[in-house]
Amino acid sequence: MRLKVGVTMEKRKLEGTTPRVVLMGYTQTVNHQGPDAIVAAAGKLCYSKVGSDTILDSLSETDITKFVSNLARMGHESPFEHASFNFYIEGISRACSHQIVRHRIASYSQQSQRYVDLNETFRVIIPPAIQENEKATELYLDSIEKDYNAYIDITEVLLEDYVKKALAEGKTLTPREKNQLKKKALEDARFALPNACETKIMMTMNARSLFNFFKERLCTRAQWEIREVANQMLDQVLEVAPNIFMNAGAPCVFGKCPEGKMSCGHPQEMKERQKEIHKQLELLKK
Repeated sequence: MRLKVGVTMEKRKLEGTTPRVVLMGYTQTVNHQGPDAIVAAAGKLCYSKVGSDTILDSLSETDITKFVSNLARMGHESPFEHASFNFYIEGISRACSHQIVRHRIASYSQQSQRYVDLNETFRVIIPPAIQENEKATELYLDSIEKDYNAYIDITEVLLEDYVKKALAEGKTLTPREKNQLKKKALEDARFALPNACETKIMMTMNARSLFNFFKERLCTRAQWEIREVANQMLDQVLEVAPNIFMNAGAPCVFGKCPEGKMSCGHPQEMKERQKEIHKQLELLKK
């Protein structure tokens, strides 16, 4: 099925093209205490003669809040590695996912273009600057159309060739065997797909790695797509681990911008967001 720019493309490009993040899970104790408790128990173990299980039983919510805040303030970050968070992310481009997986201390599972036939599920991400420009949108969609149709055509040509060779060798192909040949065709046809392709990814990252992720990706100079992902991630982890992430954010929030001459020059925007986070956390405590 070849794609034509128009109704078909317009419908598809508007589906699932907004980044969406879902916090799927996070570290808890056997008593269903949250990530803050795990971090506090790990941190206190470093200074205690008794074990983590005994420490955990003796910690009140006030103790946990105070100790986790002290760990963050001292820069003692290794205990934060014991708290992990699982995210499902969709509606992002392959260009964005390439940036995400550059954060090495994490685990990833991504929708495969080798095993998933994108013929029926093909969607693209359109950058806002392109979407707001009529001429740029026209050029963009024309390019996407060519890439998509090349993907379909290459898949069909390769599959036809693989089937012919198999039959010439006297093989009788079962539906399963023919499906395997199609996957083989998709493996090479996917090279024609653009970076704009929508993808889905699962990510697991510990709190210490998330500190770095938020530091790099919440900066106003971060690419717009991954910045939106980072904002959604931070909003969600703050709901389950407020004491851990209350001071997470771009470096300009807490000091001088490290970008030098490349600085956006608008650190106040980030500082205002941080103030709002602290206000919300204070309300939750009441």
